[in-house]
Amino acid sequence: MGPHIQAFFDPATNTVSYLLGDPVTREAAVIDPVLDWDHRAGTADTRSAEAILAAADSDGWRITHILETHVHADHLSAAPFLKARTGAPIGIGSRITEVQRIFRPVFNLEGIAPEGGDFDLLFTDGARLRIGMLEVEAMHLPGHTPACVAYHVRGGNAEASGDVFVGDTLFMHDYGTARCDFPGGDARTLFRSIQRLLALPAETRLWMCHDYKAPGRDSFAWRSTVAEQRQHNPHVKDGQTEEEFVAFRTTRDATLPAPTLLLPSIQVNVRAGRFPPAESNGVRYLKVPVTATAAAVLD
Repeated sequence: MGPHIQAFFDPATNTVSYLLGDPVTREAAVIDPVLDWDHRAGTADTRSAEAILAAADSDGWRITHILETHVHADHLSAAPFLKARTGAPIGIGSRITEVQRIFRPVFNLEGIAPEGGDFDLLFTDGARLRIGMLEVEAMHLPGHTPACVAYHVRGGNAEASGDVFVGDTLFMHDYGTARCDFPGGDARTLFRSIQRLLALPAETRLWMCHDYKAPGRDSFAWRSTVAEQRQHNPHVKDGQTEEEFVAFRTTRDATLPAPTLLLPSIQVNVRAGRFPPAESNGVRYLKVPVTATAAAVLD
């Protein structure tokens, strides 16, 4: 029997969160949890995270870890809520410190702990943790962001090839790959990171963080394999060169609009999902940096 993997799809942000459990010990981890955010109203809700907790409680899973694959730019994280309810530590790639250094001056962030301190666990490439009898290895896969990690799950009764939660490094094999134009992103670096995934055994299962339904597909999907990616992924299938990928990704990214939730997501997720401190009136605020011509902004 392999690990228990239960997916929770959030249609508002096309995000997939996961409950990963060891059937022997009933220990479990939550991967990439979503906070329900109404951008128009500026209100947050925990219904998606509560659904994960309800599923864990119903089936007798004890949540011991909360794992983020990267600082998401398209949804806010529910990690602090889950930590408060379960006591589980929040983990992310150790190069989160680079992302924090990039965005601290952009938003003039205050109240952010230094050197990744808002997170409890910082995983270097190859670092291992245990979820019961499951061994989880962090794979540093930069390119989409400098701090992206995937979680390669093996051990216990899992198959030797295992399961990998890839974050935004890859999308479904009929869709493609993630953008690389965020600060600290790089198409060439992403291509090389993806090659690490594609070098795994062909039967290795890959679990996506997002799905947008490729043209011609009527339902959402989030599980692929290395073999399927190598055969079908339009951006990185066998035969695609690094130079071809870089040229395509750079050209494509120049046409993409910023994600709708980019500004609130970064400010919150770089703090491990915490909102900025309340101001003197007791209200918390998210910032919108303004770039404008001198004529448009009059002091």
